[in-house]
Amino acid sequence: MASTLRGMITSYFPDVWPVIIIITVICCSLRISYLILHQEKFCFYKELFMLFFILYVMCLFEVVTIQDDNYGLSNFIPFREIFRYQVGSRLFIKNIIGNILLFLPYGYFASDYLKVKKPFWIFFLTMIVSFTIEVVQLYIGRTFDVDDIILNTIGGGVGFFIYYVLERGKERLPSF
Repeated sequence: MASTLRGMITSYFPDVWPVIIIITVICCSLRISYLILHQEKFCFYKELFMLFFILYVMCLFEVVTIQDDNYGLSNFIPFREIFRYQVGSRLFIKNIIGNILLFLPYGYFASDYLKVKKPFWIFFLTMIVSFTIEVVQLYIGRTFDVDDIILNTIGGGVGFFIYYVLERGKERLPSF
């Protein structure tokens, strides 16, 4: 399973690394210049966190718009595609696990940015973003799949849960 997941990730991003480097340099140079010019404090982990979010959004854009993974007709019936794949198969990992993992970072980043304590907003925002992506995919010649919205929303919820657990754990650590 680990080698299949690694293969899936490398197959999605073979030509993106130059863009990642360019965007990283652009974002870092602008942000550092901003901090210097406005004499604001530099917090390394917060700046790195925001850079990762920008890179995540860029990679998400690559996966949902540029990748040519058109599997057929649109699906407007909930759970039709989810139950089509045999658990553990390559297509199950790519479509089910992949859609959940695709939005896990979004759920985490949104939870951290909004500092929410309950998952409603994360589920709601993830559903809006995922629905928007599916509608755009329909209009650019790809397919609409309601199951992707369901799986992406689950991924956003898992991201919230990870954020929540880490925040609760942080509260129990001694402060320095």
